[in-house]
Amino acid sequence: MLSSILSLLNTTLMYSAPLIFGAMGGVISERAGVVNIGIEGMMTFGAFVGASIGYYTANPWLGFLAGGLAGALMALLHAIASISFKADQTISGMALNFIGPGLSLFLCRIFFSNQTMTDRVPNKLPKVFNVIDITVFIALAVTILLWFILYKTKWGLRIRSVGEHPAAADTLGINVYKIRYLSVISSGFLAGLGGASMTLAVVAQFTPTSISGQGFIALAAVIFGKWTPQGAYGACLLFAIAQALAVSLGGGKIAVPSEIINMLPYVLTIIILILFVGKSMAPKASGKPYDKGTR
Repeated sequence: MLSSILSLLNTTLMYSAPLIFGAMGGVISERAGVVNIGIEGMMTFGAFVGASIGYYTANPWLGFLAGGLAGALMALLHAIASISFKADQTISGMALNFIGPGLSLFLCRIFFSNQTMTDRVPNKLPKVFNVIDITVFIALAVTILLWFILYKTKWGLRIRSVGEHPAAADTLGINVYKIRYLSVISSGFLAGLGGASMTLAVVAQFTPTSISGQGFIALAAVIFGKWTPQGAYGACLLFAIAQALAVSLGGGKIAVPSEIINMLPYVLTIIILILFVGKSMAPKASGKPYDKGTR
C-alpha cells in the first residue's frame, strides 16, 4: 500500500511539472492583460525542439533551454499580432495552437527521416536522489520566483497595473507595450520549458501526442488559481493527480474501459471550470488591446 501511494505521488509530481510551467506562463501573460490561449501550441513546439536538440547534442539541458526559446519565438508571433496589430487575442492564440503541432510535425519529418516522432533522447534530465525529476523542483522555483516578482517588486507592480488599467499606467510613464511584450514572450518561454520537460524528463521523445491537452489544462489551472502563481500551482497538482490516477488505473488493472480512464484529467478540468470559472475575476484589462491614442 505504501509503495503504491509513493508511486502515485511520484507520478503526480512528474506530470505536474509541464502543467506548472504552462500555467506560470499563463499567469504572467494574463496579469499583463494579454490572454494567451496559445500555450498548447507553444508547449508542443517546445516539446519538439527540446527533444530534437536533446537528441542531436545528447545534452538534455541544452534541449531544455532550446525548448523554452522555441516557445518564446512562438509567443513573439502572438505578441506582434495581439499587441502591435491589436488582433483578437483569442484568435491569435488559437492560430498558434494549430501552427505549433503542424510546424513540429513538418520539421520532424525533415530531421528524422520522414518520421512523425523523434528518436529517443540518449540522456534524459536527471532525477534528484534518483527518484524525483529535477523539473519538479525547477517548476517550484519558477512559481516562487514569479510570486516574488509579481507581489514584491516594482516590475511586478507594473505588470499588474498594465493588466488592470493600462491607460492609468501609461499616464505614470509605464511603457504598456514593452511590459506586455516582455510578459508574453516570458509566457512562451515558460510554456516551451513545459513542453521540453515532457519530452526530456517524462517520455524521452517527441510524438504527436506528447502534448495532448496539457496547455489547455494549464489555462484551466490559471483560472482555478485566480490568476495567482500559488493558486495555479495548487491547481496543477490537482490536475496532475487525475493524470497520475489515469496512469495508475490504466493497463487493464481495473474493469473500466481505458478510454474512460484516460478521460479523467479532461473531465476534471471541465467540472472545475463549470464550478469555479464564474467565481474567478480576471485582470480587468485582460484580453483588451491597448491603443495609446484612445486612452
